[in-house]
Amino acid sequence: MPSPDSWMVAVAAALSAVMAVVVVFHAAMAYRDWRVRRQALDSLRGHEVGGGDPTTPEASVVRSVESMDDPILAAVAERLPKLWDLHHVLGQSGLRWTVGGFFLRTTVVGSVFALLAFFTVSNPVVTLIGFGLGACGPWSYVKWKKARRILRLESLLPEAIDLMARAVRAGHPLSEGLRMASEEATEPLASEFRITFEEQKFGLPFEEALMGLGDRVEVVDVRILITAILVQREVGGNLSEILEQIAETMRERFSLKRQVRVYTAQGRMSGYTLAALPIIVGLAISLINPPYMRTLFIDQIGQALLVCAAVLQGIGFLWIRRIVDVRY
Repeated sequence: MPSPDSWMVAVAAALSAVMAVVVVFHAAMAYRDWRVRRQALDSLRGHEVGGGDPTTPEASVVRSVESMDDPILAAVAERLPKLWDLHHVLGQSGLRWTVGGFFLRTTVVGSVFALLAFFTVSNPVVTLIGFGLGACGPWSYVKWKKARRILRLESLLPEAIDLMARAVRAGHPLSEGLRMASEEATEPLASEFRITFEEQKFGLPFEEALMGLGDRVEVVDVRILITAILVQREVGGNLSEILEQIAETMRERFSLKRQVRVYTAQGRMSGYTLAALPIIVGLAISLINPPYMRTLFIDQIGQALLVCAAVLQGIGFLWIRRIVDVRY
């Protein structure tokens, strides 16, 4: 019967092999995409000089190399629409991650946590839990970046709408107001308006360009703005006054949201404190009396208690966050 040490070496070697295969595979995909983009740029430069036939496939602007850059993932996405939802969330977070890069980071971080858990506890169950916790890290980071970006967009939106209202009041069309907002607003809102302006400039119907803005920016205020503009284009009305009223409403909603965050600050801080307190106390005891804590990691009952404690701690933290997450 193999010894526990041999099982540890086998599991570590297997996880290391999986990490190496994933890294090499995505590196090969990235190199292939880099070559395709470079060939496209070289062909475009050649046509700018005057040579080549612009009707050839090599001369066209390559749109097949999309953010779903891996053909395997693209084939899987046809059967699993959730992959496109993941691509959508990555775009909303503002990160320049592809879906393949996200899975690469998830695999690497999960494998690192699994190795740390296995060499610390030498328990397969704890190793799987460590892999699961590590694999959740990149997704949690993406969601955190998305939430921060949405908060930033909400704070910048009223000023941009005021700018559009002043442009319309001065006699400019709404598309010109979008261009002014894309040039004078602050990032990341400026890039979103720039995409909308360029889409309608290059032939996309204005309504579809606005709907695309609503899909990219999951903010209630943006949907209110789009609905008001579309209704005004159908039934008429003073667009500048409508935009000014929308901007004022957004400021009031944002002010209310800040007040709610102030009122729930104590509950959120309590959740963070209760989640971090066991970890801090455990580390302190490990530094003061290492043999005392080592028994908790070596003994099977101690390992089971650690798993139960981690699960209950996570449930309690999520419960507190659910309580203080006021929706309005």
